[in-house]
Amino acid sequence: MYATKYGKTIKLFLMDSDPDGRIICELSNWTGKAYRIPRGKVKDCSDREDLKSTTVYLLFGKPETSTDKAKVYIGEAENAYSRLVYHVSEKEFWNEAVVFISKDENLNKAHIKYLESRLFEIANMASRYEVQNSNIPTKSSISESDKAEMEEFIEYIKILINTMGFKVFEPLIKQELSNSNNDEKLYINATRGANAKGKRTSDGFVVFRDSEIATDTVKSYREKGLNKLRDELIENEIIVKVEDKLVFKSDYLFSSPSAAAMVIMGRSANGLLEWKDSSGKALREIEKQEISKANKQIQLVDS
Repeated sequence: MYATKYGKTIKLFLMDSDPDGRIICELSNWTGKAYRIPRGKVKDCSDREDLKSTTVYLLFGKPETSTDKAKVYIGEAENAYSRLVYHVSEKEFWNEAVVFISKDENLNKAHIKYLESRLFEIANMASRYEVQNSNIPTKSSISESDKAEMEEFIEYIKILINTMGFKVFEPLIKQELSNSNNDEKLYINATRGANAKGKRTSDGFVVFRDSEIATDTVKSYREKGLNKLRDELIENEIIVKVEDKLVFKSDYLFSSPSAAAMVIMGRSANGLLEWKDSSGKALREIEKQEISKANKQIQLVDS
């Protein structure tokens, strides 16, 4: 039996009355607080006394191409504002910072070193972002009780950072607690060597590592310019040649089932029709049945 999950309340304060400006984020029943600060707004934070306290922070940069990963740097400091000012002049890649502090000023140097190290580990394991740290952060030795508190602090950090749209700590394939249809693997077995499997996610569609794509493409696919993404994936060695096959070197997130299907099959494709479960049922039919089932459950509750 799984523990019951309760809802969370997140409070956002637009410091500049602008959704693209500085934002303070607070979570119900948590002593931490997050600042989301655009690079160009760091200079406006000099009067924020709470930003002159100990912090663990993340710097985010955008990907250069459609197949590149977004960038992140994870750090710690005893004065958040001073460290951000330093990074404005020293690090070019980032355009937004997210800073985590404690409202009760209960984070000491050992705590933030521990948080930095653990967040670095989690980001690397998730492998969604290209981590820009040149050195592996040293994990401080803290007491068992402090470690439990910091691990809880990390869980709240993950909630807030994910809510802000930075899924730096979320693996592409999230382990679901339920056994719903969403957990089922989907497959493409087609001509010219296409043999792939993947899964729907909240972000799009993930094609699994070692999936094989068609060794060549049809003429109409190239004429319409649909091969651009495929060529970028090969050029950036996300898809690599293994003997006489082209295979995914790692799990890869596509924006949609159709985008994935077109790369894999080397032609125009409707992913809702091409991706099928182990019984041969197409994704379109699977989704129709899921909606029908959900509607019936609502009717039973209302009756």
